[in-house]
Amino acid sequence: MGSLSIWHWALVIVVIMLLFGRGKISDLMGDVAKGIKSFKKGMADDEPATATGETKPLEQQAAVPGKEQHEKAQN
Repeated sequence: MGSLSIWHWALVIVVIMLLFGRGKISDLMGDVAKGIKSFKKGMADDEPATATGETKPLEQQAAVPGKEQHEKAQN
């Protein structure tokens, strides 16, 4: 009684198709595919920079603006 039969799933799929239409679902899946491809390309672009060891020290990555001015003011 608690599980869904094949007819329940078929009815759910029919309702979804009626609500969203065939064109909207295919457009949505195309957009998802483009997003995945873009994500993979972005990850591939980041790998060569980290693989060559061209990472900056933490001090250079997160330079605090105004820190130098504060040190000059104290001198």
